[in-house]
Amino acid sequence: MEQTGSRQYPEKPARVYLFGTCLIDLFCPEAGIDTVRLLEREGIEVHFPADQTCCGQPAHSSGFPEQTRAVALSQLRLFPEPWPVIVPSGSCAGMMRHHYPKIFADDARLLSEAKAFAERIFELSEFLLHVVKIRLIDQGTPARVALHTSCAARREMSTHLHARALLGQLPGVEVALHGHESECCGFGGTFSLKHPAISSAMACDKVEAIKETGAQTFVSADCGCMLNLNHTLQKRGDDLQGQHLATFLWQRSGGERGQR
Repeated sequence: MEQTGSRQYPEKPARVYLFGTCLIDLFCPEAGIDTVRLLEREGIEVHFPADQTCCGQPAHSSGFPEQTRAVALSQLRLFPEPWPVIVPSGSCAGMMRHHYPKIFADDARLLSEAKAFAERIFELSEFLLHVVKIRLIDQGTPARVALHTSCAARREMSTHLHARALLGQLPGVEVALHGHESECCGFGGTFSLKHPAISSAMACDKVEAIKETGAQTFVSADCGCMLNLNHTLQKRGDDLQGQHLATFLWQRSGGERGQR
């Protein structure tokens, strides 16, 4: 097993589960499809339990513990085989890995189940980098790209490090640094609904910083952030639009040809 920091990584498995996230299911299906494509190209069989829903993060962050517990419990029972559960969202992966055990801390049986489940949770870029050990071939033309990572995903899952390492395998991609990279985009789940003016100002700060880099696009491993920034850009009349990291990697690495 590979060990990075405090996390031990298993060998590449033959089968995995995909937790698609509710945002990908409803708004960004291409990100889910490209996640499956990336994994299948590496010889991994992907299983998608059809009854999966939300990870419970909106209820959790809004202070509704009983609703959070009900949602989390329904997800725990959908992934019975001991396969890794791949999540193409750092914030959702962080919820399932770090917070599920806390939710069930008062019930020994469920706590044990939640801890075992949490150990199987992998954010997509983390899994590609440390478990699959993917090696990408860049099939695209030279491009300048900005990276946005969810603030929760940075803290809990280090997605900024994993994403940078994957993008670093693409010699034609220059990752542009911007001054607001570590800051929240203003989405924050229900925060954007409860505080729309503050949320909008934060999103505008973020897109201004991205545009100042001269980047042709930006990539994010979280669809919530990506949708928030894309809609902000559209409202401003800007042509710049972002992509989910899975879609960007799939397209840049030439689809079926993009491996070595």
